[in-house]
Amino acid sequence: MIDLLKAGVHFGHLARKWNPNMRQFIFMKKKGIHIIDLSKTIIKLNAACQELKRIISLGKKILLVGTKAQAKEKVVLYAKILNMPCVTERWLGGLLTNFSTIRKSIKKMNNIEKMKKNGTFDTLSKKERLLINRIYLKLYKNLGSISSMTQLPGGIFLIDPYKEKIALSEAIKLRIPIFAMIDTNTNPNSIQFPIPSNDDSSKSINLILQIITNILKRSSSIENK
Repeated sequence: MIDLLKAGVHFGHLARKWNPNMRQFIFMKKKGIHIIDLSKTIIKLNAACQELKRIISLGKKILLVGTKAQAKEKVVLYAKILNMPCVTERWLGGLLTNFSTIRKSIKKMNNIEKMKKNGTFDTLSKKERLLINRIYLKLYKNLGSISSMTQLPGGIFLIDPYKEKIALSEAIKLRIPIFAMIDTNTNPNSIQFPIPSNDDSSKSINLILQIITNILKRSSSIENK
């Protein structure tokens, strides 16, 4: 609770921007800002961690999504620690609902990487190398962080589903379990595992992801023993 307070996890949005469906997670209003009930945050965070552990124990991946500036660096960091795919650049429409096409693009990117490793790339003309490299850089920027995702994820974790509307709608359509940091301006009704928290602060985002990562890593080490 103290850590959550220090990181400002309890700070919501301006009261006039609230979503009434968040009423159950709001403790009070102070100086025109809604304050999140951290006791509810802890309960929901624990519930999310239990389900995340279950999904991962089945050998499935969790896709972490955070394209806002405050989230990018943190999402990349913790996705790498957990060896999970992530999206921190623009969400590509159809990334989930048209995954077969996305996989073809990932395969093309991986093939170019193989060409560079086995020397085939060096045998091409300068013009061909420039063209292929341009294609590769574009593919890598959008798909590099999900290159290990060979099938649809077992769950998706969103930093601010209000911003990640397309990712949210695709996950809902495919019935992929949704975990999310939700601020007071978000509708939690379509999210199975909402974690009421400040999703605009890098400190808040870092702490929530750190807690989840530590619990999942600890669980993994216990199971490995």
